[in-house]
Amino acid sequence: MGIEFLLTSLVVVLLPGTGVIFTLATGLGAGFRASVAAAFGCTLGILPAAVASIVGLAAVLHTSALAFTVIKYLGVAYLFYMAWSILRDGGTLDLKADQTRRSYRRIALSAMLINILNPKLSLFFLAFLPQFVAPEATNPTAQLVLLAGVFMGMTFAVFVIYGAFAAAARDHIIRRPAVMAWIRRSFAGTFGVLGAKLALSD
Repeated sequence: MGIEFLLTSLVVVLLPGTGVIFTLATGLGAGFRASVAAAFGCTLGILPAAVASIVGLAAVLHTSALAFTVIKYLGVAYLFYMAWSILRDGGTLDLKADQTRRSYRRIALSAMLINILNPKLSLFFLAFLPQFVAPEATNPTAQLVLLAGVFMGMTFAVFVIYGAFAAAARDHIIRRPAVMAWIRRSFAGTFGVLGAKLALSD
């Protein structure tokens, strides 16, 4: 495992995507512990894509337009659902000081689904991981597993940091209703845009 893999993985993990947005929104809406649950769920949601890449199932997704389309539109529907759940009063990510705490298991499950229902994640791993397997490797499968594990570990650590920053800002935000409303609309709009972007992907 070289420094190139670590630096590239860090850049990929740091880029704002659906997992980052969900973790930030959860940290703002429900606090740090809930954001850790979101980070854990997002990380677990990577596992199916990593396994698919390692065993070659992602190649099937890459060559089958029907399989890609089915998973893609399930993901689109879920992202639009997340946008709606943020906007509605009492929604799952409603920013209120007296908010009833959601089950950490439910938060983690929601985060997992965001990544599982994104077919582009499997294709990303199919293209990404093999680049960093040494040509002279005697056991490339074991090396792929190691690379995937390191990537998931970095994802969890970075997402926890994102969640910590969001949770730290929570107390300041819940005292400002106008800011809360703007943030809710921004997060909902972001999920809507990401859903539309996924719907238009080939």
